Amino acid sequence: MDQIKIGALLKELRKDNNLTQEQIADRFGVSQRSVSRWENGNTMPDISILIELADFYNVDLREILKGERKAENMDADLKETLEMVADYTNKEKKKIAKSLIIKIGVTALAFVLLGIIVLFRLESNWWWHQTAELCLILGITYQVFNVIELLQLTGKVGKKDQGKCIAITIIVFIALNILVIALEHFG
Repeated sequence: MDQIKIGALLKELRKDNNLTQEQIADRFGVSQRSVSRWENGNTMPDISILIELADFYNVDLREILKGERKAENMDADLKETLEMVADYTNKEKKKIAKSLIIKIGVTALAFVLLGIIVLFRLESNWWWHQTAELCLILGITYQVFNVIELLQLTGKVGKKDQGKCIAITIIVFIALNILVIALEHFG
């Protein structure tokens, strides 16, 4: 154990929390001089106080005993590996986003064609008309989930907002159905 490093860490933790030596002394029932001696590396706190300090500063006791924080002591290989994983994850997200954008575009084109068929009654067979409407309903549902997935992937919508997106889509879908029914009756 390096008392100088431990003292420096204790001082850093105190300053990070905007506390004075006097405040720490009062909190742990010791003199200000004792806190000063800890921070200078002249003496060490009792083990019971070390445990309380670790809890108070929300750090691992091993960090205090080593005199360094885990994050500051990260191994270079581990750091490089984490950076590679982060880079890979970002590339995968971009691939998924591109795939979703293509699916959304193709589905949107299909909706336009189906919408034209339904709205302008280009098919004369009742069965085709019903099939087109069913495809339109299924396609819109599929499209909504693709858009929500894309928004979640890009971080623009959280999981908790998914229900709101679906509710808005249902409202828009009902409005479109009312419009189609109105066009069929008045058109």
